[in-house]
Amino acid sequence: MEISTAAATFDQVALDALTEQPLAQLDKGIPPRLWGRSGAEAGAMRLPLSQFPTPLLTLSEPGLRHNLAIFADWCAERGLALAPHGKTTMAPQLWAAQLDAGSWAITLANVAQLAVARAYGVSRVLVANEIIVPSALRWIVAELSRDPAAQVICWADHSRTVALMEEALAAYAPVAGPDYRPIDVLVEVGGAGGRTGARDPEIALDIARQLSASPYLRLAGVGGYEGVLAADSDADSLAAVRGFLSTLREAHERISAEGLYPDGVPPIVSAGGSAYFDDVADVLGPLVADGVQVVLRSGAYLTHDDGHYRHLSPLGEHPRTAGPGLVSALHGWVRVSSQPEPGLALVDAGKRDLPYDLDLPQVQLRLTADRDPVPLSGVQVTALNDQHGYLRWDRDRPAPVEIGDVVRLGLSHPCTAFDKWRVIPVIDDPDAADPVVVDFVRTFF
Repeated sequence: MEISTAAATFDQVALDALTEQPLAQLDKGIPPRLWGRSGAEAGAMRLPLSQFPTPLLTLSEPGLRHNLAIFADWCAERGLALAPHGKTTMAPQLWAAQLDAGSWAITLANVAQLAVARAYGVSRVLVANEIIVPSALRWIVAELSRDPAAQVICWADHSRTVALMEEALAAYAPVAGPDYRPIDVLVEVGGAGGRTGARDPEIALDIARQLSASPYLRLAGVGGYEGVLAADSDADSLAAVRGFLSTLREAHERISAEGLYPDGVPPIVSAGGSAYFDDVADVLGPLVADGVQVVLRSGAYLTHDDGHYRHLSPLGEHPRTAGPGLVSALHGWVRVSSQPEPGLALVDAGKRDLPYDLDLPQVQLRLTADRDPVPLSGVQVTALNDQHGYLRWDRDRPAPVEIGDVVRLGLSHPCTAFDKWRVIPVIDDPDAADPVVVDFVRTFF
């Protein structure tokens, strides 16, 4: 089966059923008056955020809409296919919005996440990882045989990986019979000191030869991830990223020159997180003119953030590419619960509620009892316990908050924000005195 260049699809009926699931007391952050109501019904009630308990994570509806459109346009203008990394949100409702905006596929990180995507009918999934568990491989083949529209693409970075995949599928292929379809595989290229991936183009070429000869697998292209090779946007970091992307391109060109790609199938060259997608476009984008499907896998762009990606994104606070900037669509809401000493207040959220692996949350606004939003400066989150956050300021100045105040926090790193919440309210305006909840998004971690 040829790898299509059209956008992937999803199961709207399954998605509709998801929005009809009742909210429950088991869902953190949901007020009692909404227990038993469906997400769709609760969103239609348009309750003010002040009726929700803290701590709380929210999504901004206008922010999501803005980022979705901006990034889809940015990719389209450069001829790049977008397969956003769905592990960022693990939210089929948000995946559907990305596919509706023209995304070519959804990227995921493992078989458990792939199973969620298939449960909601996502037709094309790129698993940016090696899959060598025999039962998982046989399930994927069964899915491909059952659904002619399904496409699953995974990675291999070692000859042993390919051998294990073939061994798992050799006995299963006859059972599948004439409906057996080989699993598509990208040769993964990595960088020294990075994560997975073949470290040498010659090794990548050997893997490609092995895949090209396999009756159970199909060589689909090359892929890699540049984000682990740099952590800033200085000259050395950008040079490391571009050097890796050039190696990825070289691996593809050597595979192509040897005629290893299947006839009539556009090869895939895939890279890209949410920090260096401009470099991916610059280094790999020219391959589009040669009929290559250049696939960008950014995921955090959808919500952006107020920390790591605000700083690093090419469409962040220090733009490195043309186009409108992304905005943060992700906020934490906490309540001051204690002021035990000068210069210190404790809030009711900690590591179980908010991301902390890439910078601590940033204090933004104070909402007093009458919901008057007041910008806060000189106040920092200095630490998080499991369920407590520490706000500190100069102990010699008057306290800028008092017990009972609600504080809005800017967050850093969407990937470790979504995984702490089963249901996330969507609000109409995070800057309003009392934002209105218009929808609910479910996650599957």
